[in-house]
Amino acid sequence: MSNYKLSASTNITGLGIKKHFKKTDPWQPIFELAWNGFDANSSSVKVNYASNEAGGPEQISVLDNGTGIEFLYADNNFGKFNESSKLGRASQHGSHGRGRLAFHVLCNEARWHTRNKNDGDAVITINSANLANYNIQGIAKEDQHALLSSECQGTCVELFNFTKNLPAEPELANLMSIEFGWYLALNKDKSLLLNGKPIEIPAHEITEKKISTEGQDFVIKVIRWTEKPSSEKSYTYLMTSVGSNVHKELSSLNNKPNFYTSIYIISEWANEFEENNDTFLSSSFNPNCKTWRSLQKDLNAITQDIYDDFLKKFADIQIDKFEKDGIFPDYSKLDTHEAKWRSTKVKSTVKSIYLADPSVFNTLQKKQKKILIRLLDRLLISNENDALLDILESTLDLDQDSTEKLARQIKSIKLENVISTIEILYKRQVAVHQLREIMNKHYLEILETPDLQSVIENNTWLFGPAYETLGAEEASFTKLSKGIRDTVRGIETINEDDLDEEERDGVIISQRQPDLFLARKIPSIDSSGRKYYRCVIIEIKRPSISLNIKHLRQLDDYAALIKKFPEFSSGHMHVELILVGRKISDQDSEIESRINNHILKGEMGLVSDDPRMKRYVKNWYTILDDFELRNNHFLDNLKIERESLELDKLNKNILLNNLQAQTETLAT
Repeated sequence: MSNYKLSASTNITGLGIKKHFKKTDPWQPIFELAWNGFDANSSSVKVNYASNEAGGPEQISVLDNGTGIEFLYADNNFGKFNESSKLGRASQHGSHGRGRLAFHVLCNEARWHTRNKNDGDAVITINSANLANYNIQGIAKEDQHALLSSECQGTCVELFNFTKNLPAEPELANLMSIEFGWYLALNKDKSLLLNGKPIEIPAHEITEKKISTEGQDFVIKVIRWTEKPSSEKSYTYLMTSVGSNVHKELSSLNNKPNFYTSIYIISEWANEFEENNDTFLSSSFNPNCKTWRSLQKDLNAITQDIYDDFLKKFADIQIDKFEKDGIFPDYSKLDTHEAKWRSTKVKSTVKSIYLADPSVFNTLQKKQKKILIRLLDRLLISNENDALLDILESTLDLDQDSTEKLARQIKSIKLENVISTIEILYKRQVAVHQLREIMNKHYLEILETPDLQSVIENNTWLFGPAYETLGAEEASFTKLSKGIRDTVRGIETINEDDLDEEERDGVIISQRQPDLFLARKIPSIDSSGRKYYRCVIIEIKRPSISLNIKHLRQLDDYAALIKKFPEFSSGHMHVELILVGRKISDQDSEIESRINNHILKGEMGLVSDDPRMKRYVKNWYTILDDFELRNNHFLDNLKIERESLELDKLNKNILLNNLQAQTETLAT
């Protein structure tokens, strides 16, 4: 056919063609030519790209080993626009006859060197100045393009006279990876090369399942892509046992944010739908048939599990990112247990929201995320979990199943928090029991300050709710407070009057063992919203010492000295002095009298209430009893709440079985 020659036109004008490509990127014509090669049953497509000294394109060719162009029937291919001669081809990806004309976006001229087993060899030329016209020239086999000369069939497209620049080779390779990666993963026997280097398949995870339904066996492969393929939505493909693609449809999870999949279903059942030589399906595929509908149910369950797993990991990644970006509240001023509890609670809630509706945080700016999460944090500690659920239900676009799932997650968070709180209170109860044991049986052996120092510093909650979060030590404030304390006359002196008469023989008096001393300065806010410094100074006498009037006077002397120091004269400084001993001496009446004088103020151990300064004298037994009364009350209430939440998790049958078992036990 070397003497064959034809000039013809497409079924649309050049201007009509160009308006279809107004938003086409310069590299897209190369992609379209590569797709045309794969659509022509090519196993290999090779793109060669060279730049000139200025960095612009100098030479581009796209070579494939497909079936070649049937140029004797050009009206069925080059003569059509917005149509394709590849009718019925589910595997086709070219742009329905438009792709070959996209070259004008990048250059002025394109030449198709082609070899077809039936029609022979030819060159087809189109110029951008007249896109509607194409010229076909038959050539001898020996005159074929050098890249195609050794092939038995195929097409080599050359582009000339470039009008646009292309990305550098590494960037172009990345774009091709995103565009063709899904197709290369689907078709392991296909290859795409850029300047001799294979295009890599983008990062992905593969899940493979084998299922049977309606007497047919299926292998399901789900590929989840880290990045979205640029031109491919999330599709489900039906393939024959030899890998031919005979049907595709959009995945049920196609519009899930950040979740991109390609799903391949391989089965001999699909063989009856395989394309025949005329490129038509040999049997009509019916997506409403019983086998396909049954398969879709299994497939939906598999992909939903994959999506749920992805969403959990994605939520964890986002929470880590929030933490690095400072989105979560700062709990550094809270005690360790409280900070951990609050942080865990708000993170669990944010994760639950992500699992229910991932789009909630996607459109928010950093400041908006901070506000929303801080509001959630405040609402959570108010114990208004039901109110939180009402808010989320009214603002999130959830179906009934998602709403019920979110409700279970919120209740689960509440149950976890209740259990966590019970664990903390149990630990505190154990610590109190151990301290009581020390005060009852081992108080004569507790001589050195280190015995109790770390215990008290890590458990300031012993002194009541107001002292639960005293925070870290401030060296300058502690040094100042301790310095003033050391000037009090006789503060370090111990004599026999400080010990109960029956215990004097069992104690070796040492003047070198200092009492335990803690001082903290905490920024606070009063009931009127005014800021002030709450200065808490705690002195704990060794357990062998019984408190008496001497220690009370030393406390008063210490208060008087503090009032004279300029550092404590500010109206924003409020001081609390707390003196703690194992017990108050049986021989002393002054301390009890001072406490009784202030008993109506409802503060345990209060002995003086001056403006901006309070003084307390407390004994360990009162402190421990007070804690146990409060702690037991909390524990009882939390146990009831835990049981109530656990009952919510049980279904009707389990509840009935439990009641029947209890009834049978009572009957016996």
